[in-house]
Amino acid sequence: MTGRWRDLGWAGLGLVALLLVAVVDARPAIRDFIMFAMAYGLLAMSLNLLIGYTGLVSFGHAMFFASGAYAFGLAMQSGHFSVPAAFVFAIALTAALALVVGAICVRLNEIYFAFLTLAFQMLLYNLILGWVSFTGGDQGLMGGIPRPKFLGIDLADRLQLYVFCSVAFVICMVIMRQIVTSPFGYTLRLIRDNQDRAAFLGVDVVRVKLVCFVISACIASVGGILLALFVSGAYPNFAFWTTSGESIFMIMLGGSRVFLGPLLGTIILRVLNDVTVVYTSHTELVLGIVILIFVLGLRKGVLDLIADRIETREQQKAFSQRDAADAGKAS
Repeated sequence: MTGRWRDLGWAGLGLVALLLVAVVDARPAIRDFIMFAMAYGLLAMSLNLLIGYTGLVSFGHAMFFASGAYAFGLAMQSGHFSVPAAFVFAIALTAALALVVGAICVRLNEIYFAFLTLAFQMLLYNLILGWVSFTGGDQGLMGGIPRPKFLGIDLADRLQLYVFCSVAFVICMVIMRQIVTSPFGYTLRLIRDNQDRAAFLGVDVVRVKLVCFVISACIASVGGILLALFVSGAYPNFAFWTTSGESIFMIMLGGSRVFLGPLLGTIILRVLNDVTVVYTSHTELVLGIVILIFVLGLRKGVLDLIADRIETREQQKAFSQRDAADAGKAS
C-alpha cells in the first residue's frame, strides 16, 4: 500500500509540473510539444505493456491509436455525442476491436504474432483509405472535430485543452503503473520470462495475454484521442506501419524494463525529429543514422542502462560490506 500511495504522489507531482508549464511558460510551442509527447507517449507506454512486460512484440499497435482517433472524431462529427461520451465510445470500440484481433493473435508466438498484428493494422489502414465517404480517405477527417463545452470546460481554448490532455495522460499513467505493480503485472513478467513455467503453475496464458492486449489497446486509443483533439482531425498515417515502428523506436531509445523508459524515448525521438527538421532536409536519413548510432552504442535504452549501472553498484557495495564483515569476523 505504501508503494501505491508513493506512486500516486509522484503522479500528482507530475500533473502539477505539467500544469506549471502552462503557467510559467506561455509559449504555445512548448505546450504543443508536450501534447504531442503525451499522445505518442501513451502509444509507446501502452505498447511496452506488450513488449517489455509480456514479451509480445507487436508491429501493428498503431491500429488502436488510429481507431481511437477516428472513432472519437466521427462520433463528435455526428453531433450526437458529448466529449466524454465520445471519449468512452472510442475506447469501447477500440476494446472490441482489440478483443477480436487479440483473440486471434495472442495464440501465436514471436514472429507470427508480430506479423499478424501488422497485417491487421494494414487492413485497417487500407479500410481507412478506401472508405472515402466515411473516413475521408487519404485526406483524413475533414471539417475539424467539434469541441462543445462540457462541465464548464471549453476545449476550443488551447490552454484548457492542454490541461484536459495533461489530466487524461496522468490518469492513464497511473492506471498502467498500478497494472505493472499488481499481481497481474508480475504474472505478465512470468509469461515473458518463461511461458511454459507460467502454464505449469496454472496461469491461463492465453487469457492473460488477451487481457493485456485489450488494456494496452485502450491506452493507445486514448493517445489517439488526445492527438485527434490537438490536430482537430484524424489521418491515415495514424494507422500506417511507420507509426508502430516509431513507437518501437521510442521503447528502444528509452528502455523497456523501466516504467518511464518509453516516455523518455518518446521525448528523445521528438527532440531529434524537431532538431533534424531545422538543420537538414534529409530528416529521415539523419534521424535513422542517429538512432542507429544511439542503439548500437548503448545496446539498450537509456533508463535501462542507468538502472543496470545502479544495480551493479549496489551489488558491488553489498559484496564489499559482506567481505568487510567476513574479514572482521576472521580477525
